[in-house]
Amino acid sequence: MEKIEVKIKAQKESSYPIYIGEGLLDDAFNFIKKYTSANKFLVVTNETVMPIYGEKLKSDRVEFLILPDGEVYKTMETLNKILDKALELKLERKDAIIALGGGVIGDMAGFAASIYLRGIDFIQIPTTLLAQVDSSVGGKVAVNHVFGKNMIGAFYQPKLVLSDTLTLDTLDERQFKTGLSEVIKYAFIEKTCNADKNYDFLEFLELNKDKILAKDKNILKQLIKICCELKSAVVNQDEKEKGLRAILNFGHTYAHAIEKITAYEKYTHGEAVSIGMRMVFDLSLKLGKISQEYYNRAISLIKNYGLISELDFKPDEQVFYQAMTSDKKVYNSSVRFILPAGEKEVITESGIDKKLCLEGIL
Repeated sequence: MEKIEVKIKAQKESSYPIYIGEGLLDDAFNFIKKYTSANKFLVVTNETVMPIYGEKLKSDRVEFLILPDGEVYKTMETLNKILDKALELKLERKDAIIALGGGVIGDMAGFAASIYLRGIDFIQIPTTLLAQVDSSVGGKVAVNHVFGKNMIGAFYQPKLVLSDTLTLDTLDERQFKTGLSEVIKYAFIEKTCNADKNYDFLEFLELNKDKILAKDKNILKQLIKICCELKSAVVNQDEKEKGLRAILNFGHTYAHAIEKITAYEKYTHGEAVSIGMRMVFDLSLKLGKISQEYYNRAISLIKNYGLISELDFKPDEQVFYQAMTSDKKVYNSSVRFILPAGEKEVITESGIDKKLCLEGIL
């Protein structure tokens, strides 16, 4: 078992541990009771996860809310269902909400916890690779809106993240590769994360591709640990995205636009991110920020993992650009990109010519 401490510099009381290992769900409440004094728990999960893992959290102190599965349900309407359930159960400020599932469940349950009674304890038990390496860490919680992804939300740190790597065995290939998109993202931003040590994560992913795709337990545990440590290094320096934390949105400016114009139904978040990373590498190459050699290496990594890198339709350019300009990452009315600027390094840049931004979407 691995343990990582997320240490929020600005708010020490918001610091918390991440546990990574096999079979942790079987002992979940022995971990949970160390970090919360809650008497009652509302477990928020979905109809896919509940039949597989719900039994492991059943207790006379636990009530479940089972939601539909999918990004399309990440809405204010679903958020209200969580709040309605919390009110029905008469949860008190000393009680807690547990997110059991992937990124959508974690975001919605966390946002509900952040606003219910002005904030109650929140525990993340991520069951997908994407959630274990990225969305369960850092305290970003939100719901989508017709005007854009994650437009309504908060920064609200969990008390604990419990990542049981055995849950990855039940992921189908599409969902596993969805998580790998966020994994690969960290290889491209590693140097800019300003972590305490050099992981050579790009090389790690190149050398261990076959083991990762085969879901080798030891390699996956190491991979999740590296991603969590890189993200924690960023969050520790900039909890509320006033600067450095924006680099975690690498590929997401294009990705969120892709998700929005396809109504969150055609591509998973990770698929949109892998396409978005290819697009931003194209943009950076045209701007002269990176070498052709590094571009080729990056695109090869994305494709060698079998990730989607192209749209299978031609979007309307104006609709696509409008989607980008309505994203929460817009700054001073200008689309803001996280651009590759050298091996494993990125920079933030805005004010890029609209025509150039759109050249890479096809």
